[in-house]
Amino acid sequence: MGQADFRCIECNEKATELHRDYSNGILKITLCIHWKLCMFCVLCEAYLRWSLLHSSEPSGDPADIIRYTKEWEFYGMVALAALELSAFCGGVLCFLWAVPGCLKGPDVELGVLLRALLLSCYGKVLLVPVVIWEHDFSPLCLGFIKLFVLTSNSQAVRVILNCRRRLALSAIGVGLLLETSVIQGCKWLAWRIQDTAMFD
Repeated sequence: MGQADFRCIECNEKATELHRDYSNGILKITLCIHWKLCMFCVLCEAYLRWSLLHSSEPSGDPADIIRYTKEWEFYGMVALAALELSAFCGGVLCFLWAVPGCLKGPDVELGVLLRALLLSCYGKVLLVPVVIWEHDFSPLCLGFIKLFVLTSNSQAVRVILNCRRRLALSAIGVGLLLETSVIQGCKWLAWRIQDTAMFD
């Protein structure tokens, strides 16, 4: 059986190996991980927003410590985080598509670039210790994590397309602008719905 006969059981892409043999007979099955990592990053960001939402609501009920009574709000935060990530990636890809000769060459695969963008968001896993520790420097830490993720995104675009740093930074800037617009639009929509409910 040749190497070309192996395929990932999740994405059906060709794989170079079926498993990797580590020391002491430890085997690691080779799987496609970019979608799992993407979902984990979305969950991290959603949990951070959900945690901040409830930390600003004082309550004397001990059951609120577990916070499972507000489960539907967490699902809403997951959807919002996924929407923002989609807007960011869409903005980056649309900008690069508009640049002449950037994504229209025969050697450029859109799927590879999208996977690189998703994998370069791995820095969002650092949100987990920020939420757990809840120290006074959390806003500063969140800012550094955001900067680290955007820098990783820029480097991913630069490596995949073999382009100039300025072009990669411009693409990331457009994606960030679209993501921010989606955030503000969702806030405005939520405010309008709340305002309408108050007057009804």
